[in-house]
Amino acid sequence: MTMEKGSISVQSQNIFPIIKKFLYADHDIFLRELISNAIDATQKLKTLVNKGVVKSEIGDLTIEVVIDEEAKTLTIKDRGIGMSEDEVKKYLNQVAFSSAEEFVKKYKAENTIIGHFGLGFYSAFMVADKVEVVTKSYRRNAKATRWECVGEPEYIIEEADRKDRGTDVILHINEESQEFLEKARIENLLKKYCRFLPVAIKFGTKTETSYEGEGEDAKEIKTEVDNIINNTNPTWKKSPASLKDEDYKNFYEELYPFSQPPLFWIHLNIDFPFNLTGILYFPKLSQQLEVQKNKIQLYSNQVYVTDDVKDIVPEFLTLMHGVIDSPDIPLNVSRSYLQSDHNVKKITGYITKKVAEKLQSLFKKDRELYASKWEEIAPIVKYGMITEEKFYDKAKKFALLKNTEGENFTVEEYQEKVKANQTDKHGKIVFLYANQETDQNTFIAAAKNRGYDVLLLDQIIDNHFIQHLEYKSDNILFVRVDSDTADNLIQKDETVESVLSEKDQEKVKSLFETVLKKEGHTIQLKPLSAEDHPVMITRPEFMRRMQEMQRLQGMGNAQMPEIHQLVINSNHPLIADKLVKMKSEEKKEDFVKYLYDLARLNQQMLKGADLSAFINRSLEFVS
Repeated sequence: MTMEKGSISVQSQNIFPIIKKFLYADHDIFLRELISNAIDATQKLKTLVNKGVVKSEIGDLTIEVVIDEEAKTLTIKDRGIGMSEDEVKKYLNQVAFSSAEEFVKKYKAENTIIGHFGLGFYSAFMVADKVEVVTKSYRRNAKATRWECVGEPEYIIEEADRKDRGTDVILHINEESQEFLEKARIENLLKKYCRFLPVAIKFGTKTETSYEGEGEDAKEIKTEVDNIINNTNPTWKKSPASLKDEDYKNFYEELYPFSQPPLFWIHLNIDFPFNLTGILYFPKLSQQLEVQKNKIQLYSNQVYVTDDVKDIVPEFLTLMHGVIDSPDIPLNVSRSYLQSDHNVKKITGYITKKVAEKLQSLFKKDRELYASKWEEIAPIVKYGMITEEKFYDKAKKFALLKNTEGENFTVEEYQEKVKANQTDKHGKIVFLYANQETDQNTFIAAAKNRGYDVLLLDQIIDNHFIQHLEYKSDNILFVRVDSDTADNLIQKDETVESVLSEKDQEKVKSLFETVLKKEGHTIQLKPLSAEDHPVMITRPEFMRRMQEMQRLQGMGNAQMPEIHQLVINSNHPLIADKLVKMKSEEKKEDFVKYLYDLARLNQQMLKGADLSAFINRSLEFVS
């Protein structure tokens, strides 16, 4: 067999059903595509004016969207470059022939043209039985042309009666898509997809109310004005030097009405090696991370694409809000989502770098102000440190640890602060911490009595965060204040003698084991300071951390049971004097139960009927 070369033939009658059903996941995107075409036609005209090709007055360039419920039509009107009969044949009769790309190459236009694939126009057939195009070129003495197609390969072209330059695209809406003849539906779609397009878009009129005069004599005046649905010059397209804080806050309010003001923001502006602009805001986050992701909106030349930006924004920054706009982001043919390539990775790295630089700048410029906002930005920073290696390297210089005295430190600063007194016998610097300042007050106080400093780490992400810090630092160890008795939180070569004889110690331990044998605790007798509690419940650090991680992953406690340790202080007077010297076995048992309940109460473990019984026994003791 001889080698043969040729071209694959594509039949248009087979393409139309695919376009109608599968090109766009959401049929409402047709409006975005047709408006985008109108924007392109207008931008092309502006380019020709700037290059001196068009010398006449171009007048009002407002794009108009019109519903005719009686005729069941939706029309998009522009006063852009228009088309001649030959151009209609060239661009409308050839599927996937992009006039935008041809124009950019010919006139070396700036990167403001939206079109790329040459398919957007055909999205009209997803909602229309018939599409008409009435157009007239900007060229002198040009004749108007009318094109008509019913979603089949056949079409009609004829001369039309149109005086002005520009294009009307008239959609005869099909029975299944009557929703697109509803004013509210179209206005919502325009606001979703077109709210920041660079050419004014008119959708009917609206009534504005003003007042003439003052006080009770003020006269209400109602005026009918054009309903312009878009902001043609959004804040992210402006020079940062021209903007004030109030401008950024007002734009945030425009994006997210009725939200709390943002903490601060980052204005992105880069033109090499790719074009990207935008503004990212640090929102006020709740302590429990009850936030919505998908708050960052992705645009391409001011056309809304998606709010699912996980492929371009690092996972930890999806908690931020704002806008990213780039014509260089690779999109699929329906411009509905990203296609991965090397540019996406570059943009992701750039955004991460800019966020780190902004935080570092704020930290250096006004540390006190930065520290005041730390609790709210901490989840984002900590999440980033855990998941992004490059961000970790930068963030360790401005990530803060706060102690129970309200003081803030970087990790390096805190190491210097505590290493003299909180280094254990293995050379590890121990960072003591609490995650519930009120509930763990007794343990915090015991640690402080020994001269230790205690951090407050009470955010959901902190369990993972401290694991990561330990992993990244060879000489740091985090220990929660209730994981052991105060004398053993930091293991040192120190011993305390028991005031009890070995025989009495055995009796005390045996008594607790007998009385509490059903409770499932590990029981340990230790000679502690007389100032320490007589009986304490501690929660071993490693097992508790694993348990909490399981909860965060929705696994509950099925995989790892609760493990507590009951520590009896043999040097406390209530043990060494009172309990040991009691004669009645029944009183001893009651006293052991009472001390045990005190320890449970201290760990928030005494609830319901057990708590009621404890209160009643306490009243009996007092009386």
